[in-house]
Amino acid sequence: MELAQAGADSDDALHWIGRLDPAAGPRYLQIVAQLERAVTSGLLRPGDRLPPQRRLAEHLAVDLTTVTRAFGEARERGLIDAVTGRGSFISARQEQEGPPLDLSMTIPPAPKGLRLGELMQRGIAEILARSDADQLMNYHGGAGSLAERAAGAAWLAPLMGTIPPQRIAVVSGAQTGLNALLSLLAKPGETILMEPLAYPGLIGAARQRGLTMAPVASDAAGPLPDALDEATDRHGARLFALTPTLQNPTCITVPERRRRDLAAVARRRNLILIEDDPYSPLAGDAPAPLAALAPERTWHVATLSKVLTPGLRTAFVVMPEGADSAAFLTALRATALMPAPLMTALAAHWIRIGAAKDLLDGVRREAAERQALAKELLPETMRGHPHALHVWQPLPAHWARGGLIKRARVAGLGVMAAEAFSTDGRAPDAIRIALGAIPERARLAAALGLLAELIRDDAEAGR
Repeated sequence: MELAQAGADSDDALHWIGRLDPAAGPRYLQIVAQLERAVTSGLLRPGDRLPPQRRLAEHLAVDLTTVTRAFGEARERGLIDAVTGRGSFISARQEQEGPPLDLSMTIPPAPKGLRLGELMQRGIAEILARSDADQLMNYHGGAGSLAERAAGAAWLAPLMGTIPPQRIAVVSGAQTGLNALLSLLAKPGETILMEPLAYPGLIGAARQRGLTMAPVASDAAGPLPDALDEATDRHGARLFALTPTLQNPTCITVPERRRRDLAAVARRRNLILIEDDPYSPLAGDAPAPLAALAPERTWHVATLSKVLTPGLRTAFVVMPEGADSAAFLTALRATALMPAPLMTALAAHWIRIGAAKDLLDGVRREAAERQALAKELLPETMRGHPHALHVWQPLPAHWARGGLIKRARVAGLGVMAAEAFSTDGRAPDAIRIALGAIPERARLAAALGLLAELIRDDAEAGR
């Protein structure tokens, strides 16, 4: 990656860090949280070189001791390594080994009774039997073939009804689609409205684009319509991005009445909506998406990676009615020329023959079993959903922020702190626990049981 090769004084080495908020708690922890978000979202990768501490302190207008303390905390969390005479680098240890029991990565668990390898072998053989391999593996520009876009329309039909394939673009994963949308819809320096806690990949994309993130106040049912109205007026914003179903990290699903009220505010304020919707197919009980309630102003992003298997790297972007598709495709090409043709062909084939639905049903069944384990083993303050891939766990008052993360790492557990999801530097004392990365339920149960013991540990341990 170019960042690792850049000189220590290059601004490229600072692109991952945004402004610090004096009201958002200790500044050294804000630096650590931004560093953790950048690693989680892929903005920083193992081996990337960080700027010298003095350079970072000058950039953030803080004391050198603040940055030194932040780097020390980051080393304790296993985020960075220091090399004498060369500087600090993003640690490769987590990529090479990972936590022995990974509760940090939200991926769909392998469903019981379905052999993914056999599905792939059979599907690829069927594709090659009716396709020209040379043509299949050639460059493919545009929004995807008509067959792939029609498959996307079929996949989304249970949620959104009939969608013309011409409104759909096939992209190489949701992150690619979100990056292209921010490039198209917002200029550097503009404000994007977001949920107070949001997907780290979206946060990283907004920061890389040079956007200012402003949170819209929310309650247990999601963003508040009056708060959206007020934030739009206060910031002069034109763009609001949200995940209304099984929100990452809180597991909140915005009810239909609230969605209609948010759509009404967006119409009155002429807001453009980005609906990041990876989990609706899993939920099974999700209300109509915003793209169905406000189709004239909503860009809907639906990935297969979060509900079927990550390696498909296929997502569908539903463009608003009357949107300039050429402008979006130009932004998309600048982000990624095309998705991997074999994977998109396989995804479309699975959708056509019903294998994608079978795989989805299997993931939902497995997710339900894992949610049942979480409900049984974790403290009752845990928030989940019968088919979600993660849960949200508030922490007891005696746990100091970051304390549980350190203890969990020592115990061999990887979890995500609330700071990684914060759009304004403020975060509750809570963690997100992912349920899909550990293959065996028995090992997952052991991990959840150990984590529950840590959470319930006495006040002395939390300091």
